[in-house]
Amino acid sequence: MRSVQKLMDLSERVALILGGAGHLGSAMAEALAEAGSDLVILDVNEQNAHDAARDLSDRFGIAAVPVVADLADEAALRALPQTIEDQFGRLDILIYVAALIGTSPLKGWAVPFDKQNADTWRLALEINLTAAFIATQACMPLLKASGHGSIINVSSHYGLVGPDMDLYEGTQLGNPAAYAASKAGLIQFTRWLSTSLAPEIRANCISPGGIWRKQPDVFHQKYIRKTPLQRMATEEDFKGATVYLASDLSAYCTGQNLVIDGGFTAW
Repeated sequence: MRSVQKLMDLSERVALILGGAGHLGSAMAEALAEAGSDLVILDVNEQNAHDAARDLSDRFGIAAVPVVADLADEAALRALPQTIEDQFGRLDILIYVAALIGTSPLKGWAVPFDKQNADTWRLALEINLTAAFIATQACMPLLKASGHGSIINVSSHYGLVGPDMDLYEGTQLGNPAAYAASKAGLIQFTRWLSTSLAPEIRANCISPGGIWRKQPDVFHQKYIRKTPLQRMATEEDFKGATVYLASDLSAYCTGQNLVIDGGFTAW
């Protein structure tokens, strides 16, 4: 029987993180780097992608390669496997964490339903869901060949429950319909992958609750009153789940949605 330390060892594996230079993506990348994984950091922001890859490589002694791509660009996503194969010759872990979120500055986004914009709805589904489909489809052969293929999609607790709009009163924040619909779709897409790609590839989901990003105090106080653990999440709260689902610690776990929300959806 292998030790826990051996089960979580990722030192001979390669992970692709789409959205890997963002707030949550950076924490997930750091967790994998600490466990020894080499990394491909994909982000739409060139400076952020290069800075993140350089920082992880310097701090943890792993190989980290930046890739700059627009997730709405199908050709760029289809080209990923060749880039990864050229650099590392393998891919073991795919994490899709990129998303348009509730604070994104888009026309007809964080506004009342009657003012939400259909073009922005389409863009949200393109980034939050369709790009995950394309990237997974493109990377499937490499993941199958790895012998340890693991997909982690990052959804949201709002893919599970409806929003309490009272939380947003008196703020510029909002909870767009497209965000909830796309995140719910990502959970079901993960379940579909878990049975369709088995046994070579495992597919699981992480659904975060609200993460502290210096939101207005009126929102913050209402949110923590609705949360049994009486706080919002931090990026650090997702590091353990990332290593668990990426590694052999979860070798018999697939098709699951790990909700990390401080109990927000437990009421």
